[in-house]
Amino acid sequence: QVQLAESGGGSVQPGDSLRLSCVASDRTFSRYVMGWHRQAPGKEREFVAAITTSGDYQHYAGSVKGRFTISRDNAKNTVYLQMNNLKPEDTAVYYCAARVPRATESLTRGYDYWGQGTQVTVSS
Repeated sequence: QVQLAESGGGSVQPGDSLRLSCVASDRTFSRYVMGWHRQAPGKEREFVAAITTSGDYQHYAGSVKGRFTISRDNAKNTVYLQMNNLKPEDTAVYYCAARVPRATESLTRGYDYWGQGTQVTVSS
């Protein structure tokens, strides 16, 4: 069982930046595809970004492409989400998630392990 712990959330103004971090407890971290998802009040949880095991490929939701960057450091068991030019519509609880690689499944779904989430609020 992989345990995930997010950090880095907070309250910022539109146009600001934040970097979220997610540390995994499992020493086999490098074997997992990692993703970020978010859930805004009154809405379903949605995919934000994912990164493959080696970090050589990233996939983004259209709403964040060009503003958010996902990366990972396998030596530190950590995945990051750099969020730039934040907008009020980015306000949500952000969740880190992990899954084993499955070639036939989209990177946007099928996650096996989830963190508790970290709140991001963007408001003027």
